[in-house]
Amino acid sequence: MKDATSTQELRLDKWLWAARFFKTRQLAIEAINGGKVHLDGQRVKPSRSVRPGNQVEIHKGGLSWTVEVLAIDKQRRSASEASKLYVEDEKSRVKREELIRERRDLALGQQDSGGRPSKRDRRMIQRFTGRGESDA
Repeated sequence: MKDATSTQELRLDKWLWAARFFKTRQLAIEAINGGKVHLDGQRVKPSRSVRPGNQVEIHKGGLSWTVEVLAIDKQRRSASEASKLYVEDEKSRVKREELIRERRDLALGQQDSGGRPSKRDRRMIQRFTGRGESDA
C-alpha cells in the first residue's frame, strides 16, 4: 500500500503530458533534455519528481509559461480538467498573450501580398502596360 507522500509526486515528463503541455511523453522528454523545461529554476531530468508547490518554466514554440503545480494527476484528461493541475503566473500569461497578439497581427499583414495575380489582375496589367492591344 502506498503512503500519501508517494501519491503526491509524479515524474516531470508524465506531469507535463497530463497537464497537456505536450501531446506525448516523448515530446515532453525531448523538451526537458533540450533545456526547455526548468523545475524551480534548475535544469532537470525527465525522471525528476514534481510535487504541488513546485514552479515549472516551459519554453515551447517561442512561447513560455511559468506555472505553479497545484495538483498531480497520473492520467491525461480533458483540457478543462488539466488546467486545474496548475496556475499560471500573471506576468507570464500577459507576456505570452501579447506575443500571440503580435504574431497574429504580423500574419495578417503578410496575407495581403496575395501571390500570383488573378486573371482579372493580369488583364488590367496588360491594359496598363499597353501589351496585348495589337490584336484589335
